[in-house]
Amino acid sequence: MTDQAKTQKIQKINGVRGMNDLLPADAAQWAHLEHVLRDLTRAYGYEFLRTPIVEATAVFQRGIGEVTDIVEKEMYSFEDRLNGEQLTLRPEGTAAIVRSVVENNLLYEGPKRLWYTGPMFRHERPQRGRYRQFHQFGIEALGFAGPDIDAEIILMGQRLWDELGLKGVRLEINSLGQAPERAQHRAALVTYFEAHKEQLDEDSQRRLLSNPLRILDSKNPAMQELIEGAPKLLDYLGEESLKHFEAVQALLKANNIPCKINPRLVRGLDYYNLTVFEWITEELGAQGTIAGGGRYDPLIERMGGKSAPACGWAMGMERVLELMKVSGSLPEAQAQCDVFVLHQGGETLTAAMIIAERLRSAGIDVILFCPPDGQSASFKSQMKKADASGAAYAVIIGPDELAKDEAQIKDLRASGQQKAVALDSLVEAVIDAIVGATE
Repeated sequence: MTDQAKTQKIQKINGVRGMNDLLPADAAQWAHLEHVLRDLTRAYGYEFLRTPIVEATAVFQRGIGEVTDIVEKEMYSFEDRLNGEQLTLRPEGTAAIVRSVVENNLLYEGPKRLWYTGPMFRHERPQRGRYRQFHQFGIEALGFAGPDIDAEIILMGQRLWDELGLKGVRLEINSLGQAPERAQHRAALVTYFEAHKEQLDEDSQRRLLSNPLRILDSKNPAMQELIEGAPKLLDYLGEESLKHFEAVQALLKANNIPCKINPRLVRGLDYYNLTVFEWITEELGAQGTIAGGGRYDPLIERMGGKSAPACGWAMGMERVLELMKVSGSLPEAQAQCDVFVLHQGGETLTAAMIIAERLRSAGIDVILFCPPDGQSASFKSQMKKADASGAAYAVIIGPDELAKDEAQIKDLRASGQQKAVALDSLVEAVIDAIVGATE
């Protein structure tokens, strides 16, 4: 190797833009949210189902709909070089869950309440709370046809916001009716927008004949007055669809859940029918929707299964964490351990490692000091690290302590007291100290 090659600076490799690392400083916040979500699903009897990150592209083309922003613009799709299969990094969870339910005959024994969480991928411009790799939590209730399950999943969402301490999250709902009703509404929309075609932006002109309902979801400020005057789907609903929608509203009212009917709320995916809803906040700028969902009765049959009703909702976890930050409801950073063990190397290191393992076997979280340079460090510098770890107690084993078969236990938080304890009774002494501090 030449001297020039030796001195040439190695270019560092950065992560992909919009695909972020979860750093240790943020791990406690994620753990808190995940803990709340697990408790929520258990309280309502939902079971966990995990699907692969990679699915056949057809799962999303057929499930979500080919004339949607996700399929047209945002999916990470590729051809498997080994066998030519068309594969996609999952952009959302529902289509994959339904694929699994159909493939594994999960509805054979009756309806299922399921939940999932994990990374999703969309190729879009990264912005606040919206990334190319993001994490989603979702619930799916499959095999239930009545308005009661629509109301139940909405109640779950409200309970979640309450548990997380989030304020100012409002619920908007609408009904998309059934296919024949949407067909009548679609024809009226096409007629209306064709009469004002010169006011449509490029995206809306493209959607005019392929998916005119999506024009109502446009965020273009210049089109809002035009959209406000468009025919409303609620005016085309038949008796059964209206009855279902009114029953959902009645159940929400009975449970003191306020909601606003938004006749322009359509969601962005083709599989929805009847009830759709979103939770919206003003705290995150233009990206105000933090969760949404609805009923998707046609999807199971569309994915090759026996026709069955279904509904659910999903939320972006990064966006909820961002809202928790803005709301001041994020939990305080937790201690890394219960006990920090200090030593002076050599025989004291051996004894310290034995003690640390005994403490861990007793269910106590322990950090054993390990010098970065492999050399011994002063107790003063080690004590600074012990204090920074958040540990409640330090266990100190130096040459003097080892010669007496004992260690020092120092209270790092409350009293600051320090006392000598025999090594063979150290574990019990630490447990007594921790239990006593919590009583």
